[in-house]
Amino acid sequence: MTEFTSLLIFLVVGGIGFLFLIFSLIVGDVFEAFDLDLGFDADSGDGHFGVLDSRVVSVFLTALGGLGAIGIQFGVGFLMSVLLGLAGGVVFGGMVFAFGYLLYSQQSSSSVSERDLIGRTAKVVVGILPGSVGQISCTVGEEKVEKLARTRDGEKIDAGTMVLIEDVAGDSFVVSTMEEAGYSLFSEKD
Repeated sequence: MTEFTSLLIFLVVGGIGFLFLIFSLIVGDVFEAFDLDLGFDADSGDGHFGVLDSRVVSVFLTALGGLGAIGIQFGVGFLMSVLLGLAGGVVFGGMVFAFGYLLYSQQSSSSVSERDLIGRTAKVVVGILPGSVGQISCTVGEEKVEKLARTRDGEKIDAGTMVLIEDVAGDSFVVSTMEEAGYSLFSEKD
């Protein structure tokens, strides 16, 4: 294979990688639409970052083509240029993967699950009538959560009362007053 043909092959591969990188920047992760991502559980919320992320693949191809072309220009031969390009592609693609994985793993979800509320205190905002439901409000971090609530024994709890969230029952929470749960706002002093 001539030096010009080898150089042209590497430049085309690098160019395809670079154009794919630009396309991914504009459109978003291409492989995510087809679930073609080999992730390593950097799941955090809605997204994840994997080895076949389009940014990793495009940087790999760009480095492979660019370093292969540099190898040809320095006259190291086609096979050594391929090895140089592959090594560079793995290094640069690995760096993009490591950085992306780090960023995605640091994300957190702002949603609070129903199970996260069990054992927390809440305030009754709409009174719970006997055998019926009311509404409670609970603050978790910066998020205020309002949910339907009922009592286990069907007793009445007035609005403004502090309650303990005990369980989830279908579409509502099971709550009890703080006194029933064994808590007191003011401890008695001897």
